[in-house]
Amino acid sequence: MELDGKVALVTGAARGIGEQAAKKLSAAGAHVVVSDIDGDAAETAAALLDTTGTHHAGDLTKPGVAEAAVETAIEAFGRLDIVVNNAGYAWDAPLHKVTDEQFQAMLDIHTIVPFRILRAAAPFMRDPAKAEQAAGEEHFRKVVNVSSLSGVMGNAGQTPYAAAKAGMIGLTKALAKEWGPLKINVNAVAFGFVDTRLTAVAGTVGEVQAGERKLTLGIPEQARAAAEAVTVLGRSATPDEAARGIYFLCSPLSDYVHGQVLAVSGGLQLGMTS
Repeated sequence: MELDGKVALVTGAARGIGEQAAKKLSAAGAHVVVSDIDGDAAETAAALLDTTGTHHAGDLTKPGVAEAAVETAIEAFGRLDIVVNNAGYAWDAPLHKVTDEQFQAMLDIHTIVPFRILRAAAPFMRDPAKAEQAAGEEHFRKVVNVSSLSGVMGNAGQTPYAAAKAGMIGLTKALAKEWGPLKINVNAVAFGFVDTRLTAVAGTVGEVQAGERKLTLGIPEQARAAAEAVTVLGRSATPDEAARGIYFLCSPLSDYVHGQVLAVSGGLQLGMTS
Protein backbone atom coordinates (compact mmCIF):
# COMPACT_ATOMS: atom_id res chain seq x y z
CA MET A 1 0.00 0.00 0.00
CA GLU A 2 2.78 2.41 -0.93
CA LEU A 3 0.26 5.00 -2.19
CA ASP A 4 -2.05 4.78 0.81
CA GLY A 5 -4.06 7.99 1.18
CA LYS A 6 -2.83 9.55 -2.08
CA VAL A 7 -5.34 10.94 -4.58
CA ALA A 8 -4.89 10.42 -8.31
CA LEU A 9 -6.63 11.79 -11.38
CA VAL A 10 -6.36 9.57 -14.47
CA THR A 11 -7.85 10.78 -17.74
CA GLY A 12 -9.14 8.36 -20.36
CA ALA A 13 -9.42 5.80 -17.58
CA ALA A 14 -12.63 3.94 -18.40
CA ARG A 15 -10.90 1.45 -20.69
CA GLY A 16 -7.54 0.23 -21.90
CA ILE A 17 -4.27 1.56 -20.53
CA GLY A 18 -5.96 4.23 -18.40
CA GLU A 19 -8.24 1.72 -16.73
CA GLN A 20 -5.30 -0.56 -15.93
CA ALA A 21 -3.33 2.37 -14.53
CA ALA A 22 -6.27 3.36 -12.32
CA LYS A 23 -6.53 -0.21 -11.04
CA LYS A 24 -2.84 -0.33 -10.17
CA LEU A 25 -2.94 2.99 -8.35
CA SER A 26 -6.00 1.89 -6.39
CA ALA A 27 -4.48 -1.49 -5.53
CA ALA A 28 -1.56 0.44 -3.99
CA GLY A 29 -3.94 2.45 -1.80
CA ALA A 30 -4.67 5.58 -3.83
CA HIS A 31 -8.13 7.07 -4.28
CA VAL A 32 -8.63 7.51 -8.02
CA VAL A 33 -10.79 9.87 -10.07
CA VAL A 34 -11.63 8.02 -13.28
CA SER A 35 -12.14 10.66 -15.97
CA ASP A 36 -13.53 9.70 -19.37
CA ILE A 37 -15.77 10.98 -22.14
CA ASP A 38 -17.92 7.85 -21.64
CA GLY A 39 -19.62 8.57 -18.33
CA ASP A 40 -21.25 5.16 -17.90
CA ALA A 41 -17.98 3.32 -18.50
CA ALA A 42 -16.15 5.70 -16.16
CA GLU A 43 -18.69 5.11 -13.39
CA THR A 44 -18.38 1.36 -13.81
CA ALA A 45 -14.59 1.46 -13.75
CA ALA A 46 -14.57 3.63 -10.62
CA ALA A 47 -16.97 1.28 -8.84
CA LEU A 48 -14.62 -1.66 -9.43
CA LEU A 49 -11.57 -0.05 -7.83
CA ASP A 50 -10.07 -1.52 -4.66
CA THR A 51 -10.28 1.80 -2.81
CA THR A 52 -13.02 4.42 -2.71
CA GLY A 53 -12.95 6.15 -6.07
CA THR A 54 -15.13 8.45 -8.08
CA HIS A 55 -15.62 9.37 -11.71
CA HIS A 56 -15.75 12.42 -13.92
CA ALA A 57 -17.55 12.43 -17.27
CA GLY A 58 -16.98 14.89 -20.07
CA ASP A 59 -15.15 15.84 -23.24
CA LEU A 60 -11.91 17.30 -21.92
CA THR A 61 -11.41 19.37 -25.06
CA LYS A 62 -14.47 21.49 -24.27
CA PRO A 63 -14.06 24.72 -22.26
CA GLY A 64 -14.09 24.18 -18.50
CA VAL A 65 -14.22 20.37 -18.59
CA ALA A 66 -10.53 19.77 -17.80
CA GLU A 67 -10.80 22.13 -14.85
CA ALA A 68 -13.94 20.29 -13.69
CA ALA A 69 -12.03 17.01 -13.65
CA VAL A 70 -9.51 18.47 -11.21
CA GLU A 71 -12.30 19.97 -9.11
CA THR A 72 -13.93 16.53 -8.88
CA ALA A 73 -10.82 15.23 -7.12
CA ILE A 74 -10.73 18.16 -4.70
CA GLU A 75 -14.44 17.96 -3.89
CA ALA A 76 -14.31 14.21 -3.34
CA PHE A 77 -11.01 13.83 -1.50
CA GLY A 78 -9.68 17.30 -0.64
CA ARG A 79 -6.29 16.87 -2.28
CA LEU A 80 -4.46 15.83 -5.44
CA ASP A 81 -1.13 14.01 -5.45
CA ILE A 82 -0.93 12.27 -8.84
CA VAL A 83 -2.02 13.35 -12.33
CA VAL A 84 -1.92 10.95 -15.27
CA ASN A 85 -2.69 12.62 -18.60
CA ASN A 86 -3.68 9.56 -20.60
CA ALA A 87 -6.78 10.55 -22.62
CA GLY A 88 -6.28 10.51 -26.36
CA TYR A 89 -6.88 8.93 -29.74
CA ALA A 90 -5.32 8.94 -33.21
CA TRP A 91 -6.70 10.59 -36.35
CA ASP A 92 -4.18 9.67 -38.99
CA ALA A 93 -3.42 10.66 -42.57
CA PRO A 94 -0.39 11.65 -44.65
CA LEU A 95 0.36 15.36 -44.34
CA HIS A 96 -0.96 16.36 -47.77
CA LYS A 97 -4.39 14.99 -46.83
CA VAL A 98 -4.60 16.38 -43.28
CA THR A 99 -7.29 19.01 -42.67
CA ASP A 100 -7.03 21.94 -40.28
CA GLU A 101 -9.78 20.34 -38.18
CA GLN A 102 -7.85 17.08 -37.96
CA PHE A 103 -4.57 18.70 -36.95
CA GLN A 104 -6.27 20.91 -34.37
CA ALA A 105 -8.12 17.93 -32.89
CA MET A 106 -4.83 16.15 -32.20
CA LEU A 107 -3.32 19.26 -30.62
CA ASP A 108 -6.45 19.75 -28.51
CA ILE A 109 -6.56 16.31 -26.90
CA HIS A 110 -2.83 15.55 -26.64
CA THR A 111 -1.28 18.94 -25.82
CA ILE A 112 -3.89 21.51 -24.82
CA VAL A 113 -5.91 19.21 -22.53
CA PRO A 114 -2.84 18.16 -20.48
CA PHE A 115 -1.85 21.82 -20.21
CA ARG A 116 -5.31 22.76 -18.89
CA ILE A 117 -5.40 19.83 -16.47
CA LEU A 118 -2.01 20.73 -15.04
CA ARG A 119 -2.76 24.44 -14.85
CA ALA A 120 -5.91 23.65 -12.88
CA ALA A 121 -4.04 21.17 -10.68
CA ALA A 122 -1.17 23.58 -9.96
CA PRO A 123 -2.47 25.21 -6.76
CA PHE A 124 -3.52 21.87 -5.27
CA MET A 125 -0.09 20.35 -5.88
CA ARG A 126 2.20 23.36 -5.48
CA ASP A 127 0.72 25.01 -2.38
CA PRO A 128 0.92 21.93 -0.11
CA ALA A 129 4.43 21.31 -1.44
CA LYS A 130 5.48 24.83 -0.50
CA ALA A 131 4.10 24.38 3.02
CA GLU A 132 5.95 21.08 3.40
CA GLN A 133 9.14 22.65 2.11
CA ALA A 134 8.84 25.50 4.63
CA ALA A 135 8.41 22.93 7.39
CA GLY A 136 11.52 21.04 6.29
CA GLU A 137 9.53 18.06 5.04
CA GLU A 138 9.98 16.19 1.77
CA HIS A 139 6.98 14.57 0.07
CA PHE A 140 6.84 13.66 -3.60
CA ARG A 141 3.94 14.23 -5.96
CA LYS A 142 3.69 12.88 -9.49
CA VAL A 143 2.74 13.97 -13.01
CA VAL A 144 2.82 11.38 -15.80
CA ASN A 145 2.06 12.43 -19.37
CA VAL A 146 1.31 9.65 -21.84
CA SER A 147 3.13 10.26 -25.11
CA SER A 148 4.20 7.90 -27.89
CA LEU A 149 7.25 6.81 -29.83
CA SER A 150 5.58 8.68 -32.68
CA GLY A 151 6.17 11.87 -30.69
CA VAL A 152 9.83 10.95 -30.09
CA MET A 153 10.84 9.56 -33.49
CA GLY A 154 7.97 10.45 -35.82
CA ASN A 155 5.88 7.99 -37.81
CA ALA A 156 4.79 8.18 -41.42
CA GLY A 157 1.09 8.87 -41.78
CA GLN A 158 0.83 10.33 -38.27
CA THR A 159 2.00 13.92 -38.62
CA PRO A 160 -0.84 15.44 -36.53
CA TYR A 161 -0.57 12.79 -33.82
CA ALA A 162 3.24 12.89 -33.75
CA ALA A 163 3.33 16.68 -33.55
CA ALA A 164 0.86 16.74 -30.66
CA LYS A 165 2.62 13.96 -28.76
CA ALA A 166 5.95 15.73 -29.27
CA GLY A 167 4.34 18.85 -27.82
CA MET A 168 3.43 16.83 -24.76
CA ILE A 169 7.08 15.89 -24.31
CA GLY A 170 8.12 19.54 -24.48
CA LEU A 171 5.47 20.36 -21.89
CA THR A 172 6.80 17.56 -19.67
CA LYS A 173 10.41 18.69 -19.79
CA ALA A 174 9.66 22.37 -19.22
CA LEU A 175 7.29 21.67 -16.34
CA ALA A 176 9.82 19.33 -14.76
CA LYS A 177 12.18 22.29 -14.46
CA GLU A 178 9.45 24.47 -12.96
CA TRP A 179 8.00 22.01 -10.45
CA GLY A 180 11.04 19.91 -9.59
CA PRO A 181 12.17 22.14 -6.71
CA LEU A 182 8.81 21.41 -5.06
CA LYS A 183 9.43 17.63 -5.29
CA ILE A 184 6.77 17.19 -7.96
CA ASN A 185 8.17 14.59 -10.34
CA VAL A 186 7.11 15.29 -13.93
CA ASN A 187 7.78 12.52 -16.45
CA ALA A 188 6.33 11.00 -19.60
CA VAL A 189 5.90 7.51 -21.01
CA ALA A 190 6.29 6.88 -24.73
CA PHE A 191 4.36 3.82 -25.80
CA GLY A 192 4.99 1.71 -28.83
CA PHE A 193 2.37 -0.70 -30.14
CA VAL A 194 -0.18 -1.47 -27.40
CA ASP A 195 -3.19 -3.70 -28.00
CA THR A 196 -6.12 -1.36 -27.30
CA ARG A 197 -9.23 -0.15 -29.13
CA LEU A 198 -7.03 2.37 -30.93
CA THR A 199 -4.91 -0.37 -32.50
CA ALA A 200 -7.58 -3.03 -33.06
CA VAL A 201 -8.55 -3.95 -36.59
CA ALA A 202 -10.45 -0.95 -37.97
CA GLY A 203 -14.22 -1.29 -37.89
CA THR A 204 -14.33 -3.94 -35.17
CA VAL A 205 -14.37 -1.83 -31.99
CA GLY A 206 -16.73 1.10 -32.58
CA GLU A 207 -16.14 4.84 -32.76
CA VAL A 208 -14.64 7.73 -30.82
CA GLN A 209 -15.95 11.29 -30.51
CA ALA A 210 -13.66 13.82 -32.22
CA GLY A 211 -15.09 17.29 -31.79
CA GLU A 212 -18.45 17.30 -33.53
CA ARG A 213 -17.88 14.10 -35.49
CA LYS A 214 -17.31 10.42 -34.77
CA LEU A 215 -14.31 8.50 -36.07
CA THR A 216 -14.03 4.77 -36.62
CA LEU A 217 -11.50 3.32 -34.20
CA GLY A 218 -8.68 1.02 -35.21
CA ILE A 219 -6.05 0.57 -37.90
CA PRO A 220 -5.73 -1.67 -40.98
CA GLU A 221 -4.79 -5.29 -40.28
CA GLN A 222 -1.64 -4.86 -42.40
CA ALA A 223 -0.53 -1.98 -40.17
CA ARG A 224 -0.92 -4.15 -37.07
CA ALA A 225 1.22 -6.88 -38.62
CA ALA A 226 3.85 -4.36 -39.71
CA ALA A 227 4.10 -2.84 -36.22
CA GLU A 228 4.58 -6.21 -34.58
CA ALA A 229 7.18 -7.16 -37.20
CA VAL A 230 9.40 -4.22 -36.19
CA THR A 231 8.92 -4.74 -32.44
CA VAL A 232 11.98 -6.56 -31.07
CA LEU A 233 9.92 -8.51 -28.54
CA GLY A 234 7.74 -9.72 -31.42
CA ARG A 235 4.30 -8.65 -30.23
CA SER A 236 2.19 -5.77 -29.01
CA ALA A 237 1.97 -4.90 -25.33
CA THR A 238 -1.11 -5.62 -23.28
CA PRO A 239 -2.76 -2.64 -21.56
CA ASP A 240 -1.62 -4.12 -18.26
CA GLU A 241 2.01 -4.18 -19.40
CA ALA A 242 1.78 -0.60 -20.65
CA ALA A 243 0.21 0.58 -17.39
CA ARG A 244 3.14 -0.79 -15.40
CA GLY A 245 5.30 1.99 -16.84
CA ILE A 246 2.77 4.58 -15.70
CA TYR A 247 2.57 3.02 -12.26
CA PHE A 248 6.34 3.04 -11.86
CA LEU A 249 6.43 6.79 -12.53
CA CYS A 250 3.61 7.32 -9.99
CA SER A 251 5.25 5.24 -7.29
CA PRO A 252 7.97 6.02 -4.72
CA LEU A 253 10.33 3.91 -6.85
CA SER A 254 10.61 6.89 -9.21
CA ASP A 255 11.18 9.64 -6.64
CA TYR A 256 14.58 10.42 -8.20
CA VAL A 257 13.41 10.04 -11.80
CA HIS A 258 12.59 13.46 -13.18
CA GLY A 259 12.03 15.11 -16.55
CA GLN A 260 12.38 11.80 -18.40
CA VAL A 261 10.59 10.04 -21.25
CA LEU A 262 10.30 6.34 -20.45
CA ALA A 263 9.94 4.21 -23.59
CA VAL A 264 7.58 1.30 -22.97
CA SER A 265 7.74 -0.15 -26.45
CA GLY A 266 9.13 -3.67 -26.54
CA GLY A 267 11.94 -2.26 -28.66
CA LEU A 268 9.71 -0.94 -31.43
CA GLN A 269 11.95 0.42 -34.18
CA LEU A 270 10.69 3.46 -36.09
CA GLY A 271 14.00 4.17 -37.81
CA MET A 272 15.02 7.53 -36.37
CA THR A 273 16.25 8.56 -32.94
CA SER A 274 15.92 11.92 -31.23
